[in-house]
Amino acid sequence: MSDTQSSEGDSSQRVETDGGVAAQEDAVDYLETEINLLSPSTPFMRDHLRVVWGTFLVWVLVVWGPFLATVAAPDAMTSQLPVIGFPAHYFLIAFVAPTGSLILAAIYARQRDKLDEKYGIDPTEVVEEEPAGGEAAATDGGVER
Repeated sequence: MSDTQSSEGDSSQRVETDGGVAAQEDAVDYLETEINLLSPSTPFMRDHLRVVWGTFLVWVLVVWGPFLATVAAPDAMTSQLPVIGFPAHYFLIAFVAPTGSLILAAIYARQRDKLDEKYGIDPTEVVEEEPAGGEAAATDGGVER
């Protein structure tokens, strides 16, 4: 059984991955509507927000953890590391924090790709729409006649 079929065998009913919100989008004026980022309205937005908050919390630990550990335990963090000869706080702040940030960026990109795949979003698809007036305006503000 595919994801678009119901368990009763009725293949004419399609499951909407956006919670049925896409059908209402044409009537929504997004310039006048308040959008709550902490309480998103679609499953995709909720899943994306979960990924954003998760990677943000790990980023805070990776970047600010060594600094806060140095403030909390200066004797342990300022001691020399035996293999590389640098103080622990210097190595963690100078190498681990930036490297961790790059790794987190790669993790976020991979998680976002998984979300796009899960919800059927193709980032390479370009949708070309006709301008509202039907004719493209010249870049100088007028239309050549």
